[in-house]
Amino acid sequence: MKTTWLKTAIAIAAGALSTQALAAGFALNEQSISGMGTSFAGRSSSADDATTLFGNPAGMSRLKREEVSFGMAAIHAKTDIKNSSASNVGLGGAGTTTGSNDGDMVPTTAVPMGYYVKPLDDKWAIGVGIYVPFGLITDYEGGFQGRYFGDYSEVRVITVQPTVSYRFNEKLSIGFGPTINRIDGKLESAVPPLMGASDSRVKIEGDDTALGFNVGVLYEFTPHTRAGITYRSKVDYTLEGDTKVTGSDLALGPLGANAYGKYDASLDLETPESIDVSVTHELNDQWTLYAGAMLTRWSRLESIVVENEGLAPGRASASFGTIEEEQDWHDTWSYALGAAYKLNKQWTLRTGLAFDQSPTNNTHRSPRIPTGDRTAVSFGLAWNPTDDVTVDLAYSYLWEEDTKIRQDSYNATYENSAHGFGAALSYRF
Repeated sequence: MKTTWLKTAIAIAAGALSTQALAAGFALNEQSISGMGTSFAGRSSSADDATTLFGNPAGMSRLKREEVSFGMAAIHAKTDIKNSSASNVGLGGAGTTTGSNDGDMVPTTAVPMGYYVKPLDDKWAIGVGIYVPFGLITDYEGGFQGRYFGDYSEVRVITVQPTVSYRFNEKLSIGFGPTINRIDGKLESAVPPLMGASDSRVKIEGDDTALGFNVGVLYEFTPHTRAGITYRSKVDYTLEGDTKVTGSDLALGPLGANAYGKYDASLDLETPESIDVSVTHELNDQWTLYAGAMLTRWSRLESIVVENEGLAPGRASASFGTIEEEQDWHDTWSYALGAAYKLNKQWTLRTGLAFDQSPTNNTHRSPRIPTGDRTAVSFGLAWNPTDDVTVDLAYSYLWEEDTKIRQDSYNATYENSAHGFGAALSYRF
């Protein structure tokens, strides 16, 4: 009972709260619609608008006027599940687990963002940004074959970043902003029957607020070529919440483990730091080229440790205390190339290509995090009807390599793809 209940319910559910948020699933990394148009190539060096507050806070020093920017990205994902099989994880461990594998478990998701930047003089600029760095909803159909490893996940992180930048001279600028990060999530799983005919259910909810920071340097080699580097710090969370277990299984009820009910749960989570480096080169009055790479230290996520308190009296108290689930993630690199073509004063076209590694591995990957290495292609359009207004539109399509899940009792191959649509409005005072 300890192995079945513990690993399928608490550890996997709580573990998904962190890994789903870290991986960002299909939520990608849309914090800028203008950047989305070039697949985020040049994110730390372009400094084209107020969204540079996220991409590289040093870039605020390049903005000559007070500016506000609001945008929204919508993500529509598609998943095909193939070659699935599941063994019985209930009492006796024999036979197979039946169920469906419809896929397409990610509903269309909206990702909002907003930025404000105000130059104080030729050297100083201040600003504030609100954005969603991580977030995803996965909602499998009822009776999903892999339901014991997670069939509903809802996780989001909302960040507020007040920021300041300083321009030393015509070449060198720096920027810094503390980040206030709010994470919350809800995760649900089925628990296999041990001495009953139907599944039990476990739902875990938790949240926390934690601090980090975003710091960047921008160096302009010439008026047409600049390079940037941005460091985003790790963030330490302690998620506090509760776990609720419901059902009618005798083995989990008062006659067995006495596990049904509601009790406290906590999870210490350390999200990794990242370093983004990019170059922007204005080839001529029409063409601008971008290139970038980002290293993320996912290897910090070696395991998930869950602390349970307030357990119901009885056998459950002796079995459930500290739970550890191995993750064994690895550091990843992402690369992007992009270009912008200025048709005239009013219209600019953008495109980009990106490659992202997945930090997960076949041994520990679960249905909550069925992601692999991905490729993305993007197209963007900027319209400047006046010197004060810019409208940005963007479209991205990403696809992943076939991703395998190899859990003890559930195996499947996932084919994932997603469409991203973005729109933003920037106004300069």
